[in-house]
This record gives sequence, C-alpha cells and structure tokens, in this order.
Amino acid sequence: MEGEDALPHLSVRHPQLEAAETPFLLIDAERTERNILAMAEAAARNGVQLRPHLKTHKMPRIAQMQLQHGASGITAAKVSEAEVMVESGIRDIFIAYPLVAPSKIRRAIALTSRARIIIGVDSIAGARMLEQIAQESGAVLEVRLEIDTGLNRSGARAADIMPVARFIAQCPHLQLGGIFTFRGALLNGQGTLDVQSAGRDEGLTMVRIADMLREAGHDIRDVSVGSTPTGVYAAAVPGVTEIRPGTYVFQDRMQVEFGGCSLQDCAACVAVTVVSCPQDDIIIVDGGSKAFATDVQPNTPPLHLQGFGHIMEAPEALLERLSEEHGTIRIAAGHSFKVGDRLHIVPNHVCSTLNLYNKAWLVQSDSAAHVPIEARGHSW
Repeated sequence: MEGEDALPHLSVRHPQLEAAETPFLLIDAERTERNILAMAEAAARNGVQLRPHLKTHKMPRIAQMQLQHGASGITAAKVSEAEVMVESGIRDIFIAYPLVAPSKIRRAIALTSRARIIIGVDSIAGARMLEQIAQESGAVLEVRLEIDTGLNRSGARAADIMPVARFIAQCPHLQLGGIFTFRGALLNGQGTLDVQSAGRDEGLTMVRIADMLREAGHDIRDVSVGSTPTGVYAAAVPGVTEIRPGTYVFQDRMQVEFGGCSLQDCAACVAVTVVSCPQDDIIIVDGGSKAFATDVQPNTPPLHLQGFGHIMEAPEALLERLSEEHGTIRIAAGHSFKVGDRLHIVPNHVCSTLNLYNKAWLVQSDSAAHVPIEARGHSW
C-alpha cells in the first residue's frame, strides 16, 4: 500500500480492527494521553487552571483522564453534555453557553446538588431569566459573564459589559465569579496564523476588562480564555487564571496547519474503504459528509486547507468532494490502490467529525475496544 511506511498511526494495523466495518473513528489512546499531559504541563508552567472543553471528545473516560492529569474541571456547551458527565462522576463543570430556556436552567440547577455548576451569561435578558428560575428554585447560581472579544458570536459587546455586570450584581440568586471569552485564532477581526499574537491579545484584552470590573466593585476571580491554538500564549499573560482548549486532546489537521502540533500528534482518524476506482486519477471511498465534518471548508482563510482531510497512506492525494455516503479522492494516475483497500484520514476538524459517530475504536499498543461516545449528539 502506498505510503504505508509513513503512517503516523502505527495502531491502525491492530489485528482487532481488521474485521471492523468502515467508516469508523479510530482513537489512539497513547497519543491522546500524551496530548493531555502536554497541555496540562503548559497550564501548570504558566500558573493557570486548565478547564478543557469536552466538545472534542464527549467521553467521560477522556474527561476523567484530563482530571487525573491536572485539569481543575471541564467545560461543556450544553446542559445535556453536563448531565452525561455528572452521571459519570465529574463534579466541576462550566457550561460556557447562555442558558435562557427555563427548562434548561432548571436542569442545570438540578445538577448543582451533585456538582459545582457554573453557567455562562451574556445579557441582561439572560441574567433576568436565570435570576427568575433560581429564585423559584431557591438556588444561588455561580455565573460568568461572557465577553465578545471579536468573534461576533455570543458575548457582551464593549458597551454592554458594565450594564450587564451591574444587573447581575443586583440579582440575589446570581453570583458573578468571573468573565470568559472564546475568540480562537483571530486578530484584529481577521483569522490569523499568528496564534501567539492572537492569544496574547486575547489575554490582555480580558485582563483589562477584569480590572475595569474590579474597579467598579465586582469580585472578578476567574479570567477564562483560550482555544487550542491560542491557549498557551493567552495563559502567559499575567492576570489570566484559566484556559479552556478542547481540540488538543486529539489534535487535527487544522491544528497541524496552525503549527501547534505535527501529524504524529494527531490521535484520531477516520478509517474508510476504497469502494470504486472509476478513473485512473479518482478513488471513491465509503466516507462522505456523514463520516467527515464539513464545517471547515477547503480553501478558506486563514489556513486554506486543501480537501477535507489528510490521507495518511497518500499524503499528496486530495479528498476533494464529499456527498452523503461517498468521498471522492483525486490522486496521481498510476497509483496502486484497489477496491477493498483501507485508508486512514485525519479530518480537518475532529470535534464535529467525532459527533457523527456513536462509538469509536480506542486503541492501545496491546488492545482495542469499541467504546461509546456517551455525549455524542447531546445538543440540547
């Protein structure tokens, strides 16, 4: 098989996988643990807490590994994810998302009897809803104010930060403990490959806002920032107290292009089978848009990735098109691949790719297990 000697994943040859039907998600446990240790060491070196986002793995066993290696807690986006983690024994969770539906707020409050739950809020309307439901439930909620630092997603804009903070301070059932943001690899409103400058700027911006709020009398203890490409650089800013990277646990093609890791650090890939070779320079595999995330499109700034993933057995080939059940690979004529061959592809974006699978093959040097992705699809 072409390029076999260059395979980053030695575990793809594990005998227990030979009978597994494709497409399937493969996770290298040893690489995963190395990635977890590396980020934990980086956070400790900078004197900040590490609260990784579970959106990447959605698996309690991986969250427990992160906690065992120094994480202070975990981050979730949805209440349903937090419920899965609490059921599995996780006891410190930040839901970094505005909860506004009364039913979701009540579910979050129900979890507070079993775990520390922190909730994100970014508006007066959202804080009013949290206060109302907390009062009805006789609960006091720990909240963090989300700040928009340029991504133009959720988060209080500059003019709204002080009014929202003042409103929260007047709510007897809400305790404002910190601020948080997510900006990613963005600098001056544009995507960037200069992740060091992006991370430092994000950290400095948030520390200035925290100082402003403290001067106004707010007790801001937590300044929570950072993504996988920027987190280590934001952590180096004095005054930042916490980083929340997610993708680092498995890494992916985006992170390789950002320069934060190598292909040998990528701990997850999708195994597919060649189902047709209709032309000399075209291969069709059984993994399409239901096997690979399409949220990171090729040829878009700042990465300008070519295709939808890195084909480990054929690095120069291009996974150029995805339909629902088919992946079209363009390859140099004269290749030796044939129908029935198996390929392994590192996706552009592993987080959204993992959410397409109910289970993953978790492989170590001496074993392989087909394990559930317990929080997969938990988007409510």
